[in-house]
Amino acid sequence: MRAVVFQGVGEPMTVEAVDRPDPGPDGVVVQTEACGVCRSDWHTWRGDWEWLGVQTQKGQILGHEPAGRVVEVGEDVTQFETGDLVTNPFNLSDGTCRHCRAGRSNICESAVPMGLVPFQQGAFAEYYPVPNADHNLVALPEGVDPVAVAGLGCRFATAFHGIVHRVDLTAGDWVAVHGCGGVGLSAIHVADALGGNVVAVDLNEENLEKARDLGADRTVQVPEVDDVAAAVRSETPDGRGVDIAVDALGIAETTRNSLASLDKGGQHLQIGLTTAEEGGTVSIPVDQMVADEVDFYGSYGMPTHEYEEIFQMMAEDKIDPGAVVTDRIALDDVPETIEKLDEFSTVGIPVVTDF
Repeated sequence: MRAVVFQGVGEPMTVEAVDRPDPGPDGVVVQTEACGVCRSDWHTWRGDWEWLGVQTQKGQILGHEPAGRVVEVGEDVTQFETGDLVTNPFNLSDGTCRHCRAGRSNICESAVPMGLVPFQQGAFAEYYPVPNADHNLVALPEGVDPVAVAGLGCRFATAFHGIVHRVDLTAGDWVAVHGCGGVGLSAIHVADALGGNVVAVDLNEENLEKARDLGADRTVQVPEVDDVAAAVRSETPDGRGVDIAVDALGIAETTRNSLASLDKGGQHLQIGLTTAEEGGTVSIPVDQMVADEVDFYGSYGMPTHEYEEIFQMMAEDKIDPGAVVTDRIALDDVPETIEKLDEFSTVGIPVVTDF
């Protein structure tokens, strides 16, 4: 089969012929119909996240936002069969640890990050494997376009889980989203669907235009203001600040701007992960957070049982993950597309549809 193969940190990736994966007794093989190109792939290509234990090796196949059809089923799989249209989270879990049993499979003690370790290849390929399929696979409802859900493996799912289940957003709350890439736009779309008043913050007008299309009520273009947090606060009633602030980028500046844009008693949601410049650590104003009783939350992927909530909201036209998709590309375009993420010029989510 054809696949995009990692050649080392910062080295150009190549499209090569590689062996098709085997399902294993409890797994399946999926023929890929769509796979999102995520900033996490860019982080991996740059060599970030060593501090999280991620050390991607030459020969790795990236790609962790897939959808496709089951073509081969292991002998122990009971809930899926060939022909099923499926997706899966990027952080594959065992289903048995204390967190999985508590409904938090996204933070499984034995979680395997798809496409980041040699024993779990990703979906920038014609076929990809899913272990422990009865627990990790999610069947797509009839009529759902695989391209529309290609972001559910990571960006849209992480934003949905964060906005719906980590912070406490009620209709009428003010929400600031710092960074309008794929995950930021997803957060804007979900917050708008829940009745939030959304302030979108980004460097680029094109990103902000897309944010307005997806439900942002106000926008702040970073180069046009002297103080980003003050500009966000000025958009809220009496300049008090927002109830919820989201850092959807993960650099020190956006984390601190996000916290500074909050009202007292506000909630900060960290979705973006850091680069080598921060090395996983950002200094934050702890004393002020204590004095203002500010809460700090993280969102990392999404448990499999929450997919049904997304599908129900899609069925009622409350949300449309496909609206965040902006480009359909070929497998051969993946290396260049990932490299260009370094320029922060990509709008929305590019999705591989031609394998």
